[in-house]
Amino acid sequence: MALSGMTGFGRADGTHGAWTWTVEARCVNGRSLEPRFRGPTGFDQLDRAARDAAQARFQRGQLTINLQAKRSEATGAARVNLEQLERYLAVAGRYVDEGRAAAPSLDGLLALRGVIEAAEELDGPEAHAEVEAAMAVSIGEALEALKAARLAEGAALAPVLDGLIDRVETLVGQAEAEAAGQPAILKERFARRIAELLADRGDLEERIVQEAAVMATKADVREELDRLTSHVAAARGLLAGEGASGRRLDFLTQEFMREANTLCSKSATTALTGIGLELKATIDQFREQVQNVE
Repeated sequence: MALSGMTGFGRADGTHGAWTWTVEARCVNGRSLEPRFRGPTGFDQLDRAARDAAQARFQRGQLTINLQAKRSEATGAARVNLEQLERYLAVAGRYVDEGRAAAPSLDGLLALRGVIEAAEELDGPEAHAEVEAAMAVSIGEALEALKAARLAEGAALAPVLDGLIDRVETLVGQAEAEAAGQPAILKERFARRIAELLADRGDLEERIVQEAAVMATKADVREELDRLTSHVAAARGLLAGEGASGRRLDFLTQEFMREANTLCSKSATTALTGIGLELKATIDQFREQVQNVE
């Protein structure tokens, strides 16, 4: 699977019988998949269908699916629920007889809940199920459009991430070349300090070599450079691999930064420190871009 981003938009329109609807799916970055569904009253089963459809396609992102539907007024008729109306009249009659309330008006009674049944409430269970199934299909179509948008974002991110990894690899090579000269520099630096303290250091040459060797061992960055090289290979493998890689890339950037920090702390030269700082800046740029990867 190609690299996928996490932001995007998808839309699908649908119709079935007297019903028409529009589904819009939007997504932004998220550490895990968080689907939310908003749909018309009476179609509660669509919430589960929308969540299942999202989980089948995505692994990360804050996802909002919004379905707006309406029924054509020309094809349906409202009905007065006389039984419900009689119940209201029976309850109100006692208060009217006792003089505690005025007689209810017809328009007031018709406005009470359950007295007027809308056309959509008159659909039979089979017709309702057919409309719900058609809406579920449109939800899938909107999510497919969103998936295509996220893949387009991933295609745009891929060369940026590849370029940053190439830059990290180049800096690691420069650090390796610079670090090769650290033992000699440390020996010269230690010898110069001894010379400043002692006028005669003829019998101290062996001691200088020993101390310089200890300092060079402490400043050895070979292990950090090897790990950085390994991380570069791992990052390329994740970028070219199958499935969602955002979380693993995010973890890998932490390992990158840990080695870069150690490299800077062990540096014995200004040049190597400069390379280490640039390496950290590049890794930080990589980390920011990885936040957009699924």
